Amino acid sequence: MCMPSQPSTSCDDRRVTPDINRRAPVLAVVVAAILFGTTGTAIELGPDGVSPWGVGTLRIVIGAASLWVLARSLPRRTQLRGTTGRHLVLGAIGVAAYQPGFFLGTQRLGVALGTMIALTSGPVAAGLIEGITSRRRPQRPWVIGTLVMTIGVVLVMAGRSGFAGITVDALGLLGSVIAGVGYAVYASMARRAVVAGVDSTVALAWEHTLGAVMLIPGLWFVSLDWLEDGSSIVMLAHLGVITVGVAYVLYGIGLRTLDSSTAVSITLVEPLTATMLAVVVLDERLGPRGWVGAVIVLIGLAVVGRNSTSTPNATSMAP
Repeated sequence: MCMPSQPSTSCDDRRVTPDINRRAPVLAVVVAAILFGTTGTAIELGPDGVSPWGVGTLRIVIGAASLWVLARSLPRRTQLRGTTGRHLVLGAIGVAAYQPGFFLGTQRLGVALGTMIALTSGPVAAGLIEGITSRRRPQRPWVIGTLVMTIGVVLVMAGRSGFAGITVDALGLLGSVIAGVGYAVYASMARRAVVAGVDSTVALAWEHTLGAVMLIPGLWFVSLDWLEDGSSIVMLAHLGVITVGVAYVLYGIGLRTLDSSTAVSITLVEPLTATMLAVVVLDERLGPRGWVGAVIVLIGLAVVGRNSTSTPNATSMAP
């Protein structure tokens, strides 16, 4: 028989509240992935002639500043130790590698194939990194859910623009894989910093700040004439503040309790969001395979999310 510890607390409340608390990190990462998915549409609606390196670098610069502004509201500061600092430097390298790798892949392979390879290689890399660092095998539900979501992403991208006539370019393939690995690296290193006691927003702010420093020199070699267009201000504000600042605060909330491999897998919702926005806002068409893929992505998300809420194996970190 259940005996409430307090008169105002019912047995039902005690059963439901832990489930809600475990689902909150999954929901936070899902919302972050949805915000990530608005990036392509924002760029498409922005000025013409946008340079991939330029917009990618400025997005990280503005995003890092946004994360620090949001971090100022934190009730405490965490002093970085030497090992934690090394993790964040490695994470920054991942941030810096993701941007040029992703744009190189989409430029040489096409948006559909380049995006698909970058996003689907991320969970694989995250699983390998986590397996090596924690010395434990991935849980079966994560493997099944991630595989299902990957299949769904392939169908969504194929249904959006197809892969017909695309020639696989070795350099483009390398770029997309580097992007996926870079994403996995900075998620995994941020997670390690969080476990060590660093607030998730601070950890991600450091990674993006150092990553921006690595990327800024490349601005000397690209055209920034598109900044003269007034719409570039709105575009960069959205990309920096919303898709980095707000999105990574939410993503960090997930990293406080979720394994990095789980968080990276959940962000496979991103291409689904990007595709739905392209259909609704940009009037693109989505074939039958794409709609089937969308349903499959959601099924895979349910499997990954249920595993993370039913068998949490990470230590919850306070805000």
